[in-house]
Amino acid sequence: MIKKVLVVDDQPEIRHLLSLTLGADYEVLSASDGTSALEAMRLHQPHAVLLDIMMPGQIDGLQVLSAIKTTESSRHTHVAMVTARGLAADYRLATELGADAYFIKPFSPLQLVNWLQEKLK
Repeated sequence: MIKKVLVVDDQPEIRHLLSLTLGADYEVLSASDGTSALEAMRLHQPHAVLLDIMMPGQIDGLQVLSAIKTTESSRHTHVAMVTARGLAADYRLATELGADAYFIKPFSPLQLVNWLQEKLK
């Protein structure tokens, strides 16, 4: 069974890069904001989420993370933050909310692939 990965980022080029990088091994879903991310979670129940923090709209990535980790059907979903926010306080908050990994932009696609392969065995 092919695993599903949801990429949530407001930058189309990041979504495209990750789709190209992951598309051979995973079914890649994408969302450009928090609201569509939560809808994709509900509809597709991905195995992992690559999630930006800063996005337009009412719901940011940390709120999406919190919703994923506090919802019974998705709380075991692996979530990696992929963000330009590199402060220790940002990392600490994401970790407290349940993030499984934290990648700072510019990130290494290879590191993300390795993380996903490890988590989605």
